[in-house]
Amino acid sequence: MNLNQVTLTVINMDESTEFYLRLGFIQIVDTPHYARFTCPDEGATFSLSLAEEDTLKNAQNKLSTGTTIYFEHEKLEQWVEKVQSRGIVFDQLPAEQSYLWREAMLRDPSGNKIKLYWAGENRLNPPWRVEKKYQA
Repeated sequence: MNLNQVTLTVINMDESTEFYLRLGFIQIVDTPHYARFTCPDEGATFSLSLAEEDTLKNAQNKLSTGTTIYFEHEKLEQWVEKVQSRGIVFDQLPAEQSYLWREAMLRDPSGNKIKLYWAGENRLNPPWRVEKKYQA
């Protein structure tokens, strides 16, 4: 089993698509209501879906949907600098976190929280790791 993708709800497809292109992702599907991107190094994908009309009416203030998406890169500081040079503003520049990840935080034009990070070995094997499986 493997995770295929995550879909983020956006309130303006053109603005959001341009934002993710500036972050460095490669667009592979382009429709008025749906866009899909691949990560340049590993081939993982994520997509954007245009919010329904009633959601759009309530989202004019661009408050966060509560969604957070993480993108990992070993050369985090260089990636952040490159993204900043493209005019993207961060809420938090790279900083060490208590859960042993180094991460930066920003928001897309629809308010979705984005964390750019590097965790190394701690992503899958933190000191507090447990392994639980469903027991029938």
